Amino acid sequence: MFKHPVLVLLLAAFASLAFADNPPKVRQPTLTPQSSGTTQLLIAVSPVNSRVVWAAGAGGTYVVTTDGGNTWKSGVVPGAENLQFRDVHAVSDRIAYLSSVGANTTDFRIYKTVDGGAHWTVEFTNQLAGAFYDCFAFWSPGRGLAHSDSVGGVFPDLRTSDGIHWQSIAGHMPPALPGEASFASSGTCITTLGKQNAWIATGGSTTARILATRDGGNTWNAYATPLISNASAGGLSVAFRDARNGFVGGGDLSSNTSADAATSHDGGATWTLTNPPPVPGAVFCVAYVRGLRDRHFSASPNDGDDQDQDQNDRGDHRSQFDRTVVITAETAPDFNSGSAAWTPDEGQTWYWLPTVSGYWAVAFANPKAGWFVGNNGQILKISF
Repeated sequence: MFKHPVLVLLLAAFASLAFADNPPKVRQPTLTPQSSGTTQLLIAVSPVNSRVVWAAGAGGTYVVTTDGGNTWKSGVVPGAENLQFRDVHAVSDRIAYLSSVGANTTDFRIYKTVDGGAHWTVEFTNQLAGAFYDCFAFWSPGRGLAHSDSVGGVFPDLRTSDGIHWQSIAGHMPPALPGEASFASSGTCITTLGKQNAWIATGGSTTARILATRDGGNTWNAYATPLISNASAGGLSVAFRDARNGFVGGGDLSSNTSADAATSHDGGATWTLTNPPPVPGAVFCVAYVRGLRDRHFSASPNDGDDQDQDQNDRGDHRSQFDRTVVITAETAPDFNSGSAAWTPDEGQTWYWLPTVSGYWAVAFANPKAGWFVGNNGQILKISF
């Protein structure tokens, strides 16, 4: 769901208010613009470690860096020139997955490269009319899930155990509410953790829900959240820092006064609204700053030093950044000039990022190495 690609200026009054909420002594993160090599909208981003990062977006475009963003290589996947990549999952400097959307049933595909983008293989092509694959996530380089809007009351979700073949797990999913769907705003409507846990954020109906599995997708539970929900609203992005503590953000894509977020401390079963995020529009993406502590690492033989550095960074900042979350939001109707904010305590206190605008997604390798991606090929490194 959600097919708009891109111009709305933030109201000066809101900007002044949000800036006033920032105590003058707060140490804001360092923001460093980087050149992506493309002017296409970038929708999703996936760090492998502090040096290897992939991002993808409109026009069949992907970008990749192997030096922490000092230089980026951009490319277009052959045959996908008219598609949008709404999600990307990076395994190493050579291995990555992309998930595409388009106007036709068969435009929903999963691509994979094993040679750094020189060649791409289509691993899955959708044949189900009405399906809209919003996002995917992986437990390991070969084990993952792909999530779609409901079709006829059923979520036609997919699972792979080898990173090549994708099978339907529709029969394992909970029944959908009328009109229930997710939002392909940043590729983060699904998140995985450890070897078996996964959570999916939904909306589009009377209740915004979290669908959760603890056994790799064999069984699921559906839990209500207090986020706004209707045909154009719900949970857009979800993240968990461990098996119990998570954060979900969302809003209404037709309203610029509806951004909301909630936290869970029992694995997603119950949710409590945070203080209102200081951003207009809808929260497109949420990301824990501590990064990839529980994620698999690159198998590239050249990444050993990077892995050690990432592990050291996570250890050094283990308690300081455990509850720190960064969000990015976009505003209707064109979704190209929203804003961003961060919280050190999962939404009790918020700090606006006054110079960050027009980004759809954000993700971290560790507190010192995160990336925003968004409109016009913008990439911004963020370091705490």
